[in-house]
Amino acid sequence: MSTNQPAALVRTAQPQAMLRRFLALDAAVTGANALAYLALSGPLGRLLGTDSGLLLALGAFLALYAAAVGLLAARSRPPALGVRAVVEANLAWAALSFAALALWLTPTTAGAVWTVLQALVVAAFALLQHAALRARQGSSV
Repeated sequence: MSTNQPAALVRTAQPQAMLRRFLALDAAVTGANALAYLALSGPLGRLLGTDSGLLLALGAFLALYAAAVGLLAARSRPPALGVRAVVEANLAWAALSFAALALWLTPTTAGAVWTVLQALVVAAFALLQHAALRARQGSSV
């Protein structure tokens, strides 16, 4: 994704609405991932080559994170500090996913593909949220 593509996606007469949508989508995707990890940790652990205990812990963390992002998205004007925290957390998650894959995880092929794909999706959320926040700040000046 080029640096202009996220900005193009948020160019709208209502940058506030786009910011809230990107936050809400992040919360929904993260929440679905959390539920899958919590409800299916055993089968997913075998498929991905990951310990089911790790998936349970990640599922619990992601459920809390999704709820927090969802609460932020529900605000009529999410505070910039909160949005920046989500952007930074998403970037950290993506970076840690790649580091874990390179340094200590030994997943199956499906697990390696899943780790890369989810890291890219999370990084894309961060870029979109950052661009929407900047667009919102630019429109309120």
